[in-house]
Amino acid sequence: MPKLKKRPDGRFQSKVYLGVFDNMKQYKYVYGKSQKEIDEKVLALKMSLKKGIDIKAQGDTFEEWAEQWLGFKKLEVSYNWFLCICNRVDNLTPLYNIPIAKIKTVDIQRVINAYATIPRGLTKKPYSKKTLNDLKIVAQSIFKLAVDNRVIDYNPASAVKLPNATEAVTKRALTDEERSWITNTPHRAQRAAMIMMLSGLRRGELIPLTWSDIDFESATITVNKSVEMVEGKPIVKHKTKSKAGMRTVFIPQLLVDFLRNEKKTSLLVCPSARGTMMSKSAWRKLWEKYLYDLNLRYGNFSDYVESENSSVNKTSFVIPRFTAHWLRHTYITMLYFAGIDILTAKEQAGHADIKTTMSIYTHLDNEFKIISMQKFDAFLSKNKPHEDEKKPFMGVNMVVN
Repeated sequence: MPKLKKRPDGRFQSKVYLGVFDNMKQYKYVYGKSQKEIDEKVLALKMSLKKGIDIKAQGDTFEEWAEQWLGFKKLEVSYNWFLCICNRVDNLTPLYNIPIAKIKTVDIQRVINAYATIPRGLTKKPYSKKTLNDLKIVAQSIFKLAVDNRVIDYNPASAVKLPNATEAVTKRALTDEERSWITNTPHRAQRAAMIMMLSGLRRGELIPLTWSDIDFESATITVNKSVEMVEGKPIVKHKTKSKAGMRTVFIPQLLVDFLRNEKKTSLLVCPSARGTMMSKSAWRKLWEKYLYDLNLRYGNFSDYVESENSSVNKTSFVIPRFTAHWLRHTYITMLYFAGIDILTAKEQAGHADIKTTMSIYTHLDNEFKIISMQKFDAFLSKNKPHEDEKKPFMGVNMVVN
């Protein structure tokens, strides 16, 4: 290679032939502080060309690739989920103006670390680990699009590590006592709560449910549609979250008997107060009123002082603010303890991937083993032999056939 001349700015310059584009020869210029640095950059460029990497597109910014990715996702996911994805992409604005080929793992790590430590939003708390994980997944997906289109040859977001973060309140199964609140308390929201707790329907599957979808003789609910809230209004889709969501759910006799005795004032099983399909605000108001009433009835206010008018101050929320997700989790948990096999549980819950069901079952397995061993410890502590009863263990001769 001929010796390079220095530029006025003190750097060396060379160029690599890329090919012919639009009937014109195209070159890529490289710069370095020494002949050695130039040689290394030229070699790296030529290696990338051999791999089929699109060198011309490496100057495209992260923002340009993010917009392309969002364009594809808009056609694949629900309206509400798309809004969530847009928020996560907005979180990556510090990377927007950087060419996608120059972004390294450390650049993405800095962004995620900032969200794990800096207070955000109304809560003034850092993002939860789940939100940080969603952010990492979005970044990975955008870089994967660039990898798939041969613009870069590796995904820098794959090596990002999630820092310790504030854990969000996770859903859990209701206790026996909490479940009794639902089964024993008449309320306009009780019907919705009973169905979600005893059949595992998602809120989006419950809202458009009609009485004709329920077969009392065969004790089944047919799930064949769902709603998506677009700007707060329910839009019916004759499909569910996934293909697995289109299913027939077998329901227990307890739910059959409960629904048989309910008044059918509308074609919908859980309509709004006006008999129409519930909007986002209608559902929120109904559920808040339901939790408030349960709180007044079952909350333990013994730790709260009496107000001036000698009546107990019951404005504080002392019961858990359970949601539709909690009730669905409760349903799957009850399937586990009833001994329902994991494949049946997957079909009943409408999970697209058995890994989702398996994660719940595995968690319960571990939790149940811990409880079982605690019972074993309690048994041993209650049955310790007295000092005069202690004898050396001499062993037992056994014959194994």
